[in-house]
Amino acid sequence: MTDGPGLTRGGAVVAAEAVATAGREAYARIVAALIRVTGDWTLAEDCAQEALASAVQRWPVEGVPGNPGGWLMTVARNRAVDVLRRAHVERRKLRDLAVLASTGPEVEAPPGEGEIVDDRLRLVFTCCHPALALEARVALTLRTVCGVATTDIARAFLVSEATMTRRLTRAKAKIRAARIPYRVPTGRNLDERLPGVLAVLYLLFTRGYDADGQPAFADEAIRLARLLDRLMPGQPEVAGLLALVLLHDSRRDARRDGDGNLLTLDRQDRSRWDQGLIAEGLAALARAGHGPYALQARIAACHAAAASAEATDWPAIARAYDRLADLQPSPVVELNRAVAHGYAYRPEAGLSLLAAARAGGALDGYPLAIAAEADLTARRGDTARAAALFREAAAAHSGAERRALLDRAAELRP
Repeated sequence: MTDGPGLTRGGAVVAAEAVATAGREAYARIVAALIRVTGDWTLAEDCAQEALASAVQRWPVEGVPGNPGGWLMTVARNRAVDVLRRAHVERRKLRDLAVLASTGPEVEAPPGEGEIVDDRLRLVFTCCHPALALEARVALTLRTVCGVATTDIARAFLVSEATMTRRLTRAKAKIRAARIPYRVPTGRNLDERLPGVLAVLYLLFTRGYDADGQPAFADEAIRLARLLDRLMPGQPEVAGLLALVLLHDSRRDARRDGDGNLLTLDRQDRSRWDQGLIAEGLAALARAGHGPYALQARIAACHAAAASAEATDWPAIARAYDRLADLQPSPVVELNRAVAHGYAYRPEAGLSLLAAARAGGALDGYPLAIAAEADLTARRGDTARAAALFREAAAAHSGAERRALLDRAAELRP
């Protein structure tokens, strides 16, 4: 294989950054394309990883290619061809890999009538097959679609890396043994998998939107949500999810100040909110129903409609959380409901609901619950206790969120 023109010389640091960026942006596309062509999940991941390893070795010496994603796709494809040739596979797979070489990393299979084709959307639906346990669906999607390291997934599920590796291996083996097709299903099968797909896309978005998350994950979730909305225009919860992620993402540029410090919603410069995304989100919300994502989108719309934090319709937000708690009860929903009531009525009302939500023990030690109690306690006037609670919440965080909580504590000093 030849690299072709377009190489630019760069140091080891530049090359390492380029590999990391290309891996985030191209890994999922490469794996998805190779799975579609070869049908072999492990082979696709191994070839993508080998391409990244090759880039780590070669780019500091040869320079960063002009099209890093295309370079990785070519190396991964060539590796897959070598493996399949040695395995004497049918000619069709080798022919399809040759087609992949001629069209580049964004290649998609020929669409059927009325079908919206996207390799990664197919991959999400494959990962979300009901034959897999919900935890396996989420973990497999994070690993394959998002390229999240197995170590990080294991940490999120509070298990060892070896345990998570075994779970991912079993999930892929189950897909292979059950001959789960690599495609977006239709009819009843589509409806059956939709809740898992929506949950995965929202998880992907939140991973990118978190204070110290990767924005590329949020961008990819929005792209797939738009695509899914086109695929299923009559599904109100798809429209609800799209509205929710767009309305949240409209605030992305206003979430930090000039020094990079995280800003809470009430301190953001609302003139920096993306009005185009807000308009698109509200248009999607108009087509949404009354499911969990639509309700959360309506809460986000209340914030988007307010010209200032003081003008926010907190009673409407509190009522929306009341409905959400009935529809999809969870400790986190109860936590947000408590905050909304604390702002809509009085801090004592929120603290009372928060105490009830914590009674079951599910929120014990949960940093966001501690931070919520700190905020409501500060608004009630007990600044000394509020500062101590903010410091307690900060101890469980890192990065921007830790700094923001410590700043809140510092503001409450006499």
